[in-house]
Amino acid sequence: MQTIQFMILDTTSSRQSAETPKKPQNQETMTLTEHLAAIRQAGNLSSASGAGREFPFGSNDFERVRRLIYAKAGISLSPSKQDMVYSRLSRRLRATGKKAFAEYLELLEHSREAAEWEHFVNALTTNLTSFFREPHHFPILAEYLRKIAPAQKQINIWCCAASTGEEPYSIAMTVADTFMTDRSAPEVSIFCSDLDTNVLATAAKGAYSPDRTEKIPPEQLKRYFVKGMGTQEGMYCARPELRRMMTFQRLNLLDPVWAVRGPLDVIFCRNVMIYFDKATQYKILARFVPLMRPDGLLCAGHSESFLHAADLFQSLGKTVYKPVNKSGKR
Repeated sequence: MQTIQFMILDTTSSRQSAETPKKPQNQETMTLTEHLAAIRQAGNLSSASGAGREFPFGSNDFERVRRLIYAKAGISLSPSKQDMVYSRLSRRLRATGKKAFAEYLELLEHSREAAEWEHFVNALTTNLTSFFREPHHFPILAEYLRKIAPAQKQINIWCCAASTGEEPYSIAMTVADTFMTDRSAPEVSIFCSDLDTNVLATAAKGAYSPDRTEKIPPEQLKRYFVKGMGTQEGMYCARPELRRMMTFQRLNLLDPVWAVRGPLDVIFCRNVMIYFDKATQYKILARFVPLMRPDGLLCAGHSESFLHAADLFQSLGKTVYKPVNKSGKR
């Protein structure tokens, strides 16, 4: 096998001590493998030292952030999220006038005010959503609503990660379409919660730009949204028949007490559990069970599986689950 060699000229002697061990000669010969390894080593050293960044940010700072967000919100940050954490929390350093992450985290750890903790959690929460995302759940919801409606006067749905509102409004449109011609339809209540107060405020307004509503079928957009006026000009605003089903409230799934009350017919907890480790997932799922009707539905995200909680929930396929019947009957 032929060895490929590179001639490396020493034109960065002023930076060598910080990036790579200095060689006594000004010209060296190395193989391709050695050359690539040297590049990776230099990149790792530069990243670890926070070179070129506005604020000092090392591995110790990142580990402190990981511990804090896990303790506060149960979110388990992988090592690959280090750059994301720096980018998002840098805004909080500027806002609080801190010159280093160590100073900011010290402030956070000793703060008795909830405001900065709220900013901290909001900054690290990912809110990727759209209308009728993972669309297979909505026909399943409609079929289930038709099935249980004759025996119930009240149907309760919990959307655990309401974000900016696209998911709960998609649920509300499905409910409205399902009972459109049924005058004896039960009352439907949709409890919409999220950890992030900023996105909840957007959801409560129910106003969306045209690009955000592209995934709503035209007939439904016309039926359930009106064009905004004044400060909401150019936006599509949810009609009252959707909004009156919904209640918005901040809720942390790690809190010892939840504001939501059962019995719940459906829980949408989609793309939430992926941020928790298995032990935390199990604890939350165990708290869902007593809130749900025995034949209730739990809708999860496409990348989520609850096989580790098979004693709590039984899979119905298509990332839909129902509580396990403890009596053993199916």
